[in-house]
Amino acid sequence: MSKYIAKLPDQNNIIHFSPHEHKTWQLLFDRQKEVIKDRACDEFIHGLAKLNYSAERIPQCPEVSAVLQSTTGWSAVPVAAMIPLSEFFSLLANRQFPVASFIRLREELDYLKEPDIFHELFGHCPLLTHPAYADFVQWYGEMALRTSREVQSLLGRLFWFTIEFGLIKTPKGLRIYGGGILSSFVETTYALESDAPERLPFDIQQILQSPYRYDEIQTRYYVLENLGQLFQLKTDQIFQWVEAAILHTESGRDFVIC
Repeated sequence: MSKYIAKLPDQNNIIHFSPHEHKTWQLLFDRQKEVIKDRACDEFIHGLAKLNYSAERIPQCPEVSAVLQSTTGWSAVPVAAMIPLSEFFSLLANRQFPVASFIRLREELDYLKEPDIFHELFGHCPLLTHPAYADFVQWYGEMALRTSREVQSLLGRLFWFTIEFGLIKTPKGLRIYGGGILSSFVETTYALESDAPERLPFDIQQILQSPYRYDEIQTRYYVLENLGQLFQLKTDQIFQWVEAAILHTESGRDFVIC
């Protein structure tokens, strides 16, 4: 159960946040925009510039949607703190990115167990302006809707190690594209500079056999050669990989999509 209460949009799809909540956004935005310098991939930086967020207030979904629609046909849709998996996948399949309509408490500034509006607008929406990334996320939603709950759980690992916690090679060195990292002040530096985690070449079969924990900092990251590699995953062959992964685990049901 979430301890956060979703804010309902008004008739114009506007969410009314308090001055305290806007200040929380500003604290998060100012420090994260600084820490991602020379750590986020160029595609993310370009997307962030297109969205042109203000540091002084929480962006509204209609204004974010206007930018996304003009670039890749996506939109940002406010949702409650927790939504069913079927709704999550349906939104993605229709190029609608779910955005939790609350912002974290100050005592959870550095870590919270469920995604808030900062995680989703800052961490994910900038790359939804990039065609290959945007197409992959839609395809992921469409594919997940076609599968069983067990398969969805395994596919959650693919989402986790790419969209949430993926790294990428660039001419400038290793960079971050995963929204779970790019919305986390601590993990942005840890993911690239700590000696503790593994950084492994992207391997879909290995990813589907890799469990993860959502309640602690990551111990393993997978590295893409480029964002186009996500686009290349759009093939029915992935179901062969999923079937192979099922043979290597007793059940996928103990892992969740976050």
